[in-house]
Amino acid sequence: MEFLHFISSNNAIIFLLLFSRISGIMAFFPFYSYSSIPMSFKALFAIFMTIFLFPNATLDIANFDIITLSLAVMSELFLGLIGGTILQIIFAALGVAGEQISYIMGFSLASSIDPMTGVNSPIIGKFIMFLSLLILLAFNGHHLVLIFLNKSIGDITLGGFYPDISIWHYISKAVTNMFIFGFIISFPIIALSLLSDVIFGMLMKTMPQFNLLVVGFPIKITISFAVLSVILGSVVYIFKREFLEAIRHLYMLL
Repeated sequence: MEFLHFISSNNAIIFLLLFSRISGIMAFFPFYSYSSIPMSFKALFAIFMTIFLFPNATLDIANFDIITLSLAVMSELFLGLIGGTILQIIFAALGVAGEQISYIMGFSLASSIDPMTGVNSPIIGKFIMFLSLLILLAFNGHHLVLIFLNKSIGDITLGGFYPDISIWHYISKAVTNMFIFGFIISFPIIALSLLSDVIFGMLMKTMPQFNLLVVGFPIKITISFAVLSVILGSVVYIFKREFLEAIRHLYMLL
């Protein structure tokens, strides 16, 4: 009887909206949204988190019709979409850097399906994305997302999320910085590649028998790998710093 008394229309709506908010995070936030994680696990985890966080959820609107309920569900999913976009921009910047590095090294055609995102990506870009995922798990970035989720339940009532204009300004600025961030990461390899092209051009002028295809490209690949191994620590540091900064800006949504 206690359980039947607990199942009321108000509690059912709270459960639905809370499940929609957590589902939005599972669908759009980094790590949780990767296609390599089974959909059944995502659904079970969303149900578990809904039950776990249910006592903290609040609801201001007493009476819901079908239109109001639909708008409230869309509002919860929209929260996950915007929050996930803010964090995914950091990973997209690494993807831009990986594509530029792969192009410089001549690996732009050596691409395969990325199991995390389900899209076709170059080998170097996929390596950098896997490395960023490991770093994310190393400093518990996935836990920071769950902390944000718990904080959002206390600060935003279910169905009451409406994005502020400052959020759109931040996202537009972050998209612009995404390309700058990617160029900064790949700049050492691009600069040394241009320098090697100048040197190879001078060698071909002085020694016409110099075969660029046989000798030049392996040298460029070796130089690029050497530089990449040197700057990898800086890439990890910059990624961690930018991700924590994006987490801080997530609280603009609250």
